[in-house]
Amino acid sequence: MLGRTAAARLAQRGARCSPAAHRRAFGSTTSLGATPPGDDKPDLFLPKITDRRLNEGGPGGRQSNADLRVAIFGATGFIGKHLCHQLGHNGAYAYIGNRGDEAEHRELKPMFDLGHTRFVFYSPNDVDSMREVIGDADIVINLISKTYASGQPVQTDKFPFIGWQTNHSLEDVNVRIAKQIAELCVEMQVDNLIHVSALGISEDHPSEWARTKWAGEQAVRETYPWATIVRPTQLFGSEDKFLHYFANMSKMYGFIPVCGDGSVLTQPVWAPDVAKTISRITDAPEKFQGRTVDCFGPSDYTYEELGKFVLDLTEQDKKIMHIPEKQYIMMAKALGYQSFVSFNEDMAKLWSRDIVPPMTQEEYRNQPEEGKILTMEDIGITATPIEKEAFSYLHRFRTAGHFGRVDGYH
Repeated sequence: MLGRTAAARLAQRGARCSPAAHRRAFGSTTSLGATPPGDDKPDLFLPKITDRRLNEGGPGGRQSNADLRVAIFGATGFIGKHLCHQLGHNGAYAYIGNRGDEAEHRELKPMFDLGHTRFVFYSPNDVDSMREVIGDADIVINLISKTYASGQPVQTDKFPFIGWQTNHSLEDVNVRIAKQIAELCVEMQVDNLIHVSALGISEDHPSEWARTKWAGEQAVRETYPWATIVRPTQLFGSEDKFLHYFANMSKMYGFIPVCGDGSVLTQPVWAPDVAKTISRITDAPEKFQGRTVDCFGPSDYTYEELGKFVLDLTEQDKKIMHIPEKQYIMMAKALGYQSFVSFNEDMAKLWSRDIVPPMTQEEYRNQPEEGKILTMEDIGITATPIEKEAFSYLHRFRTAGHFGRVDGYH
C-alpha cells in the first residue's frame, strides 16, 4: 500500500533507523567523505540520471522502483515541477501535498509511473492533514515559499466598506509552516528533511521575504538540526519571474526600470540545476544530514547587463531606465496591485541588494572539512550559464517570434 496513516507508518517502521538512532550510529554530523559501516559503495554515491540507484529494481527509468518514498510540500511551484521530473525518472514514490484545485497538480502525474504518486489535499492550518501528506515517507522536501502575502478583498461595515483579508502572510509561509514541517518530521521520525532556503537573505534585510526566509531557515535548523539546507540564488528558466520581468516590462511599458545605477549584482541559477541537486541529495541523504548546499550560476551580472541582454535577445529597441531606489520601490508597489503579481514592493527591496554567494568558488573549495558549505560542484553538477537557456523561452517576445526569420510557407 503506497499511502498509510501516521500511526500505521510508525508501527510498521519499528526498529527502522530514526534520526536519533542514526546520529547515535554515525555521529551528529556526517562527513561527505564518510562511509557508514557496511556500505561498500563509494564515499559519495551520486548516480547520473541513467545509472541505477541503491536498492532500485525494475526495468529502469520511470518504470523502475527506487524503493524511495518522498513527501513534497510545494511540488506545484517553480522548482517543484522540475524536481518531480527528476524523481519520477528515478522511479521514486512521491507523496505530493496540494492545497488547491486538482488541476494544479495534474501536470505532475505523467512524470511518474502509474502507482508511484499519492496526491493529498491539505491545509497549512490543519496539522493532521500535513501528517497525511508525510505518511511513511523516507524524505520530506519543503519547497514552500511565496513572494507576497495572499488574500482577498472583503466587505466591511465602515467606509469605504471594503477591506483586505490576508490568508497567509510571509511570516506564515516562510517561518511558521517551515517550522511546522520540521516539527512533524521530528514527531514522525522522518529520517531526512530537505529545506529549500535562499542566498542573499539576512536578519536585517530591507525585504520582508528575505527576513522571513532567514528566520525560517534558522527555525528549521533549531527544530531539526540534521536537516539539509539548500540555498539557491535567483532562479531562471521557463515560466520564471526573473528574466520575464525584463521582457514583460520592455514589451508592456516600453522600457526596463532598474534600481539606482543598475549596478546591483545577482548570480542566477537555472531551476533544473537546483532540482537536479535536490534529486542527487535524495540518492544518498544520510551523507548530507546537517549540511548546507549553495546553488548559484557560473557568472554574476548587474541588472543593467541583464536588461540589455534580454533586449538584445528579444530584438526590442527599448531603453534601460535608471530609477532612484525610493521611486523604484514606489513603482513596484503600484505593480503589486495587479491581479497577477509578477513584481511588488518587497521584491523591489530584494532586488536593491546583491544576491550572490557569500564566497568565491575558490573559497568554497578551500574550506576546512568541518562545517564545510557544499556547492553544486561538490555533487557533480555543472552550473548552466544563462546565455545557454534564455533564448529557448524568451524568443517569443521577438516580433513574429522565430517565424519572422523563416521564408516561404510556414
